[in-house]
Order: sequence, then C-alpha cells, then structure tokens
Amino acid sequence: MTVTASSPISGSSQKRYARVLSIAGSDSGGGAGIQADLKTCAALGCYGMTAITAITVQNTLGVTGIHGIPLNTVRDQIDAVVSDIGVDAVKIGMLATPEVVSVVADAIRRHQLTNVVLDPVMVATSGDRLIVPETAQALVKELFPLATVITPNLDEAALLLGRSIDGIPALDAAVADLLALGAPSVLLKGGHLNGDVVMDVLGLQGQSASDYLRLQSQRIVTHNGHGTGCTLSSAIASFLAQGLPLAQAVTEARRYILGAIEAGADVYTGHGHGPLNHGYAPRAQRIVQG
Repeated sequence: MTVTASSPISGSSQKRYARVLSIAGSDSGGGAGIQADLKTCAALGCYGMTAITAITVQNTLGVTGIHGIPLNTVRDQIDAVVSDIGVDAVKIGMLATPEVVSVVADAIRRHQLTNVVLDPVMVATSGDRLIVPETAQALVKELFPLATVITPNLDEAALLLGRSIDGIPALDAAVADLLALGAPSVLLKGGHLNGDVVMDVLGLQGQSASDYLRLQSQRIVTHNGHGTGCTLSSAIASFLAQGLPLAQAVTEARRYILGAIEAGADVYTGHGHGPLNHGYAPRAQRIVQG
C-alpha cells in the first residue's frame, strides 16, 4: 500500500513505517496525552512521533499543574520531525493558549500536512478545565479549516456551541452546527450521555443529517475512562496514516478503543479514573512503500 506522505523521501521506493505525529500535552500519569498517543500508535502498528505542547502535572485523581512549552520549541519539534522522518497523519491534542494554536496552524500550512485529526481538548476526564476561553476561538478560526476531522466530546461541543447537548436526538443538530464552524468533518462523541447505549456521529461538510454515520454500542461499565478521547483521535490518525478512508478509519478506531476499554475495565491503576488497556491486541509494525 502506498500512503500519501510529507517526507523528504516521498515518491521513492524505500520501505518505511506508517508515521503519526502527535502534537499534544504530556500526561505524567501516562493515561492520556502524548503517552496515550504513543501507546495507541504502537498498538496499531504505526511509528509515533511527538511535539510536546505542555507538561501537565496529573495522575488518575486530576490535574494539579500545567506548564506550557516555549512556542519556538513547539515549532522546532514539528520542523525537526517533518524535515527528517516525514509524517503521514497528525493528531493534535491539548493546545492551551491561542499563541500555541497559531504556531501549530502555521506548521500545518508550511509543511502542507494532511490527515489531521484535531481533538479539541478542553476538559479533562476529572472535570478540570485545561484551556483558557480564548483558545477555543483560536481553534475554530485557525485549525478547524486545516483539520481532516475534529473529535469533540459533548462537554467540548457544548463549550464550542454555547449550549448543552441533551440526549441522542440532539446529536445531529450539534454535528451540523459544528460543521458550520468550518471543520470539514466532525466526529461527535456521545459517551457522556446517560443510558446503556453510546452513540457517536460522524458528519461531513455537504451531507444531510440522514447521511451521517452513526456508530452505536453498548456502554461498558468501568471506572477507567482516562484518555479515551486522546486514544480515539490517535487511533483515527493511525488508520489514516495506513491509507484508510475517513469513515473506515473512524470505524476501526472505535472498534479498537471499545476493545481497550473492555480489556482494562476491571483493572485498578491509581485511585481515580484509570487508563485503558492500550496494548490488549498489539499489531505488527506497518511497513509501506514510498
């Protein structure tokens, strides 16, 4: 399989790995952020790389500190990876300030990076607010148009839209309104709704609601939900890096994360919201041509 790449060796016949760049924050507890992204990429057979945007002080009980990385260091990390190794897909996670949003958007444009999965991280599993309000506006203005897909959960969608999303019937309208903000496609995650059924909805620009892809599953009872959003977005990026079309990448990523949740549902890590079992079914490293 040939994968479209941004790389000095694009177009050659050399063998290489499917490459995913995670631009996100570090989670000292290992369950979310950069750490979850790298575990996911490895589990799905991709070569993971990072540009760390912030260092968080956190564990399974919550976030007690956030320390931003200097803007030039964020930019230089991205430039170093792209100029040498190349990138097939990008996952963007925690961007705490409007300034770092601008740096990342500039890098996406300069390097013409594609297969960009934007997880608009705003609220931690513990309920901690992770960004300043102005950052949400910057995400919409600068990064939504550059993304292949955005993957908000209901709390994040509510912040973006300025209203709550109550019940599965409200998901379609929320997807349409998020698309109206400028994202090419939206995967709205409905896991925060009450009930035994979890519904996620994928909508693309130009689609009517009747054409949205609805992905439904039974809720898995667990105390281990830390890092689910990071894991899902990096899984989507991993499948995009391997050449899958968006709808299939989303479907496969969702299948992976459900397995990871179930495999770690009764495991105790720390005293709060524990992580998923990212390595429950590891795949061989994917080697591609070009």
